[in-house]
Amino acid sequence: MFFSVVIPTYNRLPILEKCLRAIVAQTLAAPHRYEVIVVDDGSTDGTVDWLHTHQLEFPQLQLFCQDHLGPAAARNLGVAKAAGDTIVFIDSDLVVTPVFLQAHAETLLAGHQQLGSDRLFTYGRVINTCNFEQPTSEPYKLTDFSAAYFATGNVAIARDWLEQAGLFDSQFQLYGWEDLELGVRLKQLGLQLIKAPAAVGYHWHSAFNLEQIPGLIDREIQRGRMGVLFYQKHPTWDVRMMIQMTWLHRLLWGLLTLGGQLNEQTMAPLLQWLIQQGKPQLALEVARIFLNWYNVQGVYAAYAELKSTR
Repeated sequence: MFFSVVIPTYNRLPILEKCLRAIVAQTLAAPHRYEVIVVDDGSTDGTVDWLHTHQLEFPQLQLFCQDHLGPAAARNLGVAKAAGDTIVFIDSDLVVTPVFLQAHAETLLAGHQQLGSDRLFTYGRVINTCNFEQPTSEPYKLTDFSAAYFATGNVAIARDWLEQAGLFDSQFQLYGWEDLELGVRLKQLGLQLIKAPAAVGYHWHSAFNLEQIPGLIDREIQRGRMGVLFYQKHPTWDVRMMIQMTWLHRLLWGLLTLGGQLNEQTMAPLLQWLIQQGKPQLALEVARIFLNWYNVQGVYAAYAELKSTR
């Protein structure tokens, strides 16, 4: 099995360094082998220069660059340039363990034998952490559970199936949904998800603070717009539920935010107090109440805009 690890990146140099040093330290047993494909999506933080000056440190790495077109286009470019028969997608803020690729390899082979088919892909465990110095020290938490069918934070799949499904839709240039939309097409081809809990990746993000809120709100609005694109391609009830475009979600988040009155301004004192108590993750979970309200509002605004142009 020849793995091509495809990593899109955009202005994440500090954590990208940790990501790459972890992925090139794999204890992958023969006959398996791997390469690393980094696609820079128009970074302005010196990522490309740093990679050029450290190329001897990463002999397995190939670098490709594109304008800022989004992660879907970046992953497609990575697949196009890859030499491997099996593609592993991780994000550039993911730090993996030394047995990461070996765990994916063993699970893929076991799944193939069990199913009698290669219509499968493996999904590894993703643990969220804000510990930059030692990201892999974070324990698994209930909030780390994901029920996503195909999420590119930590997934391994035969290249042939990606190409047969049509790769990622590069219309998804804003935040969100490009991987789950591809997942719908993979499911239509009959592929099964096989969990690979030993293929652990630690997803780093800085500890939550109030200064992040405007960016998080903008991301939720972007996710709403991309959700409508997702629904355009797959106009089903399942997709409506996924993107929160239902009366139930509108009612739920409307009630929980008192019609938007519980927002980033009115909840700021509580959030700041939680942060000062050393509970930034709890503060973020509380903030998700109004962030989800912004997401639902963004979905319906984008959907109204779409209908007005028809």
